[in-house]
Amino acid sequence: VGVALADSLIARHLADTGQYPASVGLTVWGTSAMRTQGDDIAEVLALLGCRPIWDAASRRVTGFEILSLAELRRPRIDVTVRISGFFRDAFSHVISLLDDAVAAVAALDEPAEQNYVRAHVATDVALHGDQRRATLRIFGSKPGAYGAGLLPLIDAGNWQSNADLAEVYAVWGGYAYGRGVPGIAARADMERSFTRIAVAAKNADTREHDIVDSDDYFQYHGGMVAMVRHLTGQAPAAYIGDSAVPSAVKTRSLAEETQRVFRSRVVNPKWITAMQRHGYKGAFELAATVDYLFGYDATAGVVQDWMYEQLAQSYVFDQDVREFMEKSNPWALRGITERLLEAAERGMWAKPEQETLDQLRDVYLTSEGDLEDRT
Repeated sequence: VGVALADSLIARHLADTGQYPASVGLTVWGTSAMRTQGDDIAEVLALLGCRPIWDAASRRVTGFEILSLAELRRPRIDVTVRISGFFRDAFSHVISLLDDAVAAVAALDEPAEQNYVRAHVATDVALHGDQRRATLRIFGSKPGAYGAGLLPLIDAGNWQSNADLAEVYAVWGGYAYGRGVPGIAARADMERSFTRIAVAAKNADTREHDIVDSDDYFQYHGGMVAMVRHLTGQAPAAYIGDSAVPSAVKTRSLAEETQRVFRSRVVNPKWITAMQRHGYKGAFELAATVDYLFGYDATAGVVQDWMYEQLAQSYVFDQDVREFMEKSNPWALRGITERLLEAAERGMWAKPEQETLDQLRDVYLTSEGDLEDRT
């Protein structure tokens, strides 16, 4: 499955741009590694042009072998990995394996145009003279810390530009991991790796949740997009690798995946009705979905105007849904209207209808008044 994810990602980028990506940024979580038994790790190895070595008796991966360029039939793709705190804690041996693979590929005597890892390492060594620093490709939170730091920032509205989002992402994620590297401060090395990222990828291996079911997706994946855009002035190609059906792996652009999830779940009347059966928690899920969409739009710019309009129509202006939230969780209704108005104020919802804004303000003020009366 990991090889299929790598092949699908490369094929999609070739179809979109006509070029191989010089470097891929991949977000890797511990929970998905456990569910899939390492699909993300296999993808990293495949992009590098390596193959895991398995112990036949234990079925454990004991190392890796490097494929020849003749067998690979494409350049070796550089990979920068942003790991979660749980992955760091649970899979230190896998971190060492990936670190060894990067170092081994960088040491190959191959043409720069066929080995992007070697080319990038040579550039960095020429800059600072440290081979070990030049091969650092795995970054995460400070030892003992978890997360990417963007949720509190966006929840509080305490940001003005992409630079603010990138700063928090870098402060939280600028620690390097590898063999003998237990999470050292390495923001400069992380930023150098991120400046080369042409593709920011995140894999989804289950239908149990989607990219706007959790804040982690926009914090890690969206944060990577924001970081690259801040460093280079241009957003990387953002993709979602879908391996929920392992025999039919697909790669979609983040925009395509957002629209797929939006239509199939977010504004699906059946899902909204189902949430109403759960009272307070159901209304909370509606509000959380809006928050996560907003977060992905703030970091990666994926929500179009028609989607904001549809959220207003389906979640706020629909009489049944609004009455449900007023009764079960008025704080959710206030939160949704406040978030939609914030999207308009920040220009993320570029051209909202004036009538829509007026209605949202009316609902917000009414909701605010009702909550004050409760206290």
